[in-house]
Amino acid sequence: MELRQIAEQVLFATNLRDKLSFPENWTDVEPGPAFAAPQAPGRPGELLFKSGKSSSADFPGLGNLDREQQRGQVLHFFANHELLATELMALVLLRFPEAPSSFRAGVARTLREEQIHTRLYLERMRECGVHFGELPVSGYFWRSVSSMESPMDFVSALSLTFEQANLDFCPLFQKGFAEAGDTATAEILDRIYKDEIAHVAHGLKWFRRWKDSSLDDWQAFQHHLRYPLTPNRAKGPTLNIAGRMAAGLNSEFIAQLDVYSHSKGRTPRVYYFNPFSEVTITLGKSFTPSARQGALKSDLQILPQFLARRDDVLLVTRRPSVEFLSHIKRAGFPLPEFVEFNPNYPDPFSALRHRKLGGIHPWAWGPDSRELFRNIEENVSGDPFSVDDKYNSSIARLYSKAWSADLLRRLMSDLPDSHRCCSVQEIGVEVTTLDEALQQIAAIRESGHHRVIVKESVGLAGQNSIRLWEPEILEAQKRWIANCLDRGGSLVVEPWLDRVADFSVQLEMRGNELHLLGFTGLCNTRSGQFLGNWAEPGNASKPPGQIVRAFPPERGKAPPWLPIYGAVVEALAPELKSVGYRGPLGIDAFLFRDASGSVRLKPVVELNPRFTMGRLTLELMNYTAPGSTGRFYLVSRETVERAGHAGFPAFVTSLEQAKPLEFAGSPIPRIRSGLVCLTDPSQAGQCLALFEVRRFTGSPWEEISPADG
Repeated sequence: MELRQIAEQVLFATNLRDKLSFPENWTDVEPGPAFAAPQAPGRPGELLFKSGKSSSADFPGLGNLDREQQRGQVLHFFANHELLATELMALVLLRFPEAPSSFRAGVARTLREEQIHTRLYLERMRECGVHFGELPVSGYFWRSVSSMESPMDFVSALSLTFEQANLDFCPLFQKGFAEAGDTATAEILDRIYKDEIAHVAHGLKWFRRWKDSSLDDWQAFQHHLRYPLTPNRAKGPTLNIAGRMAAGLNSEFIAQLDVYSHSKGRTPRVYYFNPFSEVTITLGKSFTPSARQGALKSDLQILPQFLARRDDVLLVTRRPSVEFLSHIKRAGFPLPEFVEFNPNYPDPFSALRHRKLGGIHPWAWGPDSRELFRNIEENVSGDPFSVDDKYNSSIARLYSKAWSADLLRRLMSDLPDSHRCCSVQEIGVEVTTLDEALQQIAAIRESGHHRVIVKESVGLAGQNSIRLWEPEILEAQKRWIANCLDRGGSLVVEPWLDRVADFSVQLEMRGNELHLLGFTGLCNTRSGQFLGNWAEPGNASKPPGQIVRAFPPERGKAPPWLPIYGAVVEALAPELKSVGYRGPLGIDAFLFRDASGSVRLKPVVELNPRFTMGRLTLELMNYTAPGSTGRFYLVSRETVERAGHAGFPAFVTSLEQAKPLEFAGSPIPRIRSGLVCLTDPSQAGQCLALFEVRRFTGSPWEEISPADG
């Protein structure tokens, strides 16, 4: 029988007997003309592809294999997959009659084995009491591969994608069936697994022969997959390295696949790190980051991956190294999809043009992100708000330190336990002229606070401020004040208070409701620049213990911070609603010691209507074991060099050797103790982000040295 006749029978037969038969003797001397792909293969009526919501049944998964009916339903899915592979192999023989005869012979052998696999599943499925066709079947494999335009498309999409994924799923389910006591099915899966190694090897052989020689295997694989197929479809939940090595895949390809991420169906959200929004509010396009600022942004641009979910998209100017991503994955963190882009290109979002997106989540909404994401907002589904709704002049006011000071001033009369808080005189005052500034400085000093801080209303944290500690205001300080005001902004003048402990409050505005997410400790340099955050077990319900102990409750009363922040949330929610703000925000706050030595609270220092490092710390704590405390912090190149290390990679290696990761918990182990580097040390220019975990003993984290800033 001619191979063409066999392929036609397999592809178009409407009964399983003909679709699953293959003669012992066959020839391939008359392959015939090229054949166009039909819309669907011939099948019995009960196995035709369904459309709409009932296109396929819900896959039972591993959780119910102790029940025979559920085992049969799992096998129903597997049988359909094997039948689809059989039909697609018949199609490739008809579509490409001019393909090399040895390739066609290999496909024929593989087709025959896929028929055997299908029959094995059908027989075992019947023994479990399930009839083939009693569940709706999916045509996803067919839709993904049948449009192939070359044999190279076939080996890329079927051999190196769906069959490669079986190198993970076969052992996974073999173990599951064996643990459920179904040794018969486990033996079938073991046989199929060994055949799949050979199938992948056959596809890989021809893939390497046909690919562009200037590309390595991974580059060529990505190049030849046509969306919606991505390398993510070529693997299961756990990567079987041994099986891939046996099939001939090299270690570099396997490492790339291991850390590759792309949505398999969930509409992804897009994240982007833009830390300069506050500056662009006042300076607009005239703002240009310094070389150091630009390097810091580049070093930290991957941090939003710890805010994202698996399959979300993170925009980066440079993808992290495979070694680093492997390190992050081993630490237990899910990997988003990294999409390289350059915001200065004419079409920076070309890689996302064809995709639906579930939302856009920059680090901060401001003039820069509004302008950038206008180019892609038409791709966003399920979000009725445009980028102009996300950021407008009313929302811009929330970034102002003057607005935060005014909010606290309005709150003071309604705050419970207000005697435990700062006085109205200790709240900052907005000024718009040099004379107003000088008058306010004088008034603060007359009230008994000699030390004063003057801050630009909108600007980078820890920058754009000066401290007035000298007996008299210096001329240089007056010029700084005048120059700031000449740019059209305003300043906030307030007394410098004797801080005991800093912390942050993390919230999120969802719809019309403001939710309190948790508290983190906060460490800044003396000048106010950020160094790190920490969180302790139970951080979602109370501030870190250092804060609680320094601000104890009165006998018989609730902890004072609880009603105070309840009132803050209640007052802040309508303010956010009135300007249309939705999303994350943080409040910086601190305890201080007044002139009498009493510890008091300044509950609102400034509002940050964006993601913050405190929010990032709360998200990181989701990957720690119960009873552990975590600290997120930044380390500068200068600190690394002072410590005598040759560079960031050597520094990280020494830290991780001294503080190796230990895990606890089941079924998902989480970090119990140890240190993990959160940014790629091989690409770092100015700083690293680190996350250290240890068992909580009640003692606070040791103070982070201001030199680390």
